[in-house]
Parts: sequence; structure tokens; C-alpha cells
Amino acid sequence: MDLKDKTILITGSTDGVGRVVAQRLGGAGARILVHGRDAERGKTTVADIEAAGGKAEFFAADLASLAQVRRLAEAVREKTDRLDVLINNAGVGTAGAKRQISADGHELRFAVNYLAGFLLTSELLPLLKASAPARIVNVASAGQQAIDFGDVMLTHGYSGVRAYCQSKLAQILFTVDLAEQLKGTGVTVNALHPASYMYTTMVRQAGVTPWSSVETGADAIVNLATSPALEGRSGLYFDGLRESRADAQAYDAGARQQLRSLSLDLVGQASTKSKEQHS
Repeated sequence: MDLKDKTILITGSTDGVGRVVAQRLGGAGARILVHGRDAERGKTTVADIEAAGGKAEFFAADLASLAQVRRLAEAVREKTDRLDVLINNAGVGTAGAKRQISADGHELRFAVNYLAGFLLTSELLPLLKASAPARIVNVASAGQQAIDFGDVMLTHGYSGVRAYCQSKLAQILFTVDLAEQLKGTGVTVNALHPASYMYTTMVRQAGVTPWSSVETGADAIVNLATSPALEGRSGLYFDGLRESRADAQAYDAGARQQLRSLSLDLVGQASTKSKEQHS
């Protein structure tokens, strides 16, 4: 993909693998919409991209708040009339034994790793469709655990690892489901596990010794965002650079529909979608 004049939004791009991806794509000629929570890190990331000859702007938002996710989408729409690639990369890792909740009262990892991307994607779909061919990349994980629809928010038997793995599989169910909805629009959506235990803040906080580099993970993300070989291909899961298979629940149409209904309800879009389907 020729990245000149392309606009790319990368969530969680002031640190770790997201930052490396932002620098690479910015260096290749794309206009990068940098997202993060920390304004100083955002300014530094933008400055680094610009120093290398690229174009970048920073957008601050805490994805643990659905209101801030909506404001992020609104800010993006105000700043650009096109969006060629959306990379949902921001996330919370496995560290911490105590269950945490988001600003909206949802289990934190489900809220940040999955629900924020679900809402942001929904809010930006008209812009992506208007910019087609366009791509959505969901940065998931090989760590996957089937969603317990009887206790999605993990009020019983909570662990950080379980919460993380469930949220990452939710991203993949969403990817497969959205790919079906986007057929014929020119917008594709794929998910991936970039690399195992990269040298990132998330991994260090979990007390794990990193064994992969962020550069390796960035290779995999950039591949899904730009590779000509993936043109028109959608609903796929990659392990690094290799097409793979996710947990079986990702291919269960009933589970995907159940997650979609729950998600629409949690972000307050259930009535809107129902009206659209019956109009």
C-alpha cells in the first residue's frame, strides 16, 4: 500500500509496539493520528514522527471511559475527512489480582481492550467506508479464553489473566462478526497476535521476562495494515505474520451474535441498531 496521503489512527501509540508502528507508518508517508492518555508522551511521539519527516497529531483519551471514546471519535471526525486505517492497539495487560472497573462500571480489561475498540470502530465506520478501500486492524493476543456469557464482567473467579484472555478473544469474535457486516463496503477487518511477551510496559508490569521485541510485533501489525496480499481479505486471525485459527468460540455464530447484542447494549446503541434493522 502506498501510504502517501493516507490517514491512520493508532490507539495506544505513545508507548510500546503502538509507538513503533506509528513511527514506521509515519516514516513511510502516512499522516498518523496518535492516541494516548498522556499529553507529554503524545507530544514526544508526534515530535519524533515529524523529525523523521512525517506528519502526526495527538489525541488524548482514556479508553476506560465510553464518553471519552465518543469524544475521541468526534475529535477525529473534526480533524480529518478521511480515515484509511484504524488500528485498535491500546490495551490493559494481565497484571493485578484485584478486579478493577471502568468509569462506566464494567470490568476494566473487557472495557478497555474490547469495548472501547468496539465503540470507536462503530463511531468511525462512516468515515472508513467513505475512504474505502480501508482497513481495521484489531491487536488481540494468542492468550484467549472463551467468554462466559453468564458472568462476562467476571464478578466470580476473577483473575487478571482470565480477564485479559477473555477480552482479547472478544476482539476476535468482533473481528469475524464485523467482517460479515462489512462485505461489499471496501472496508476489511482482521485481528492478530503480534508477538509473545514483547518488551513493553504491559509485559514488565505483569512480571514476565520479555522474549520478543516490539519490532517483531510491529512487523506483524504493519503487515495487516499495509500488505497488498491482504487487499480485500477480511475476518482473519493472524499469529504474527502467519494466518492462523483463534479459539473455537470465534467461529461460533451464536456466540458472536450474543456478544454483539451485549456490546450494543453496553455502549447504548441497542435501540439505534434495532431501528435501523426494522426501517
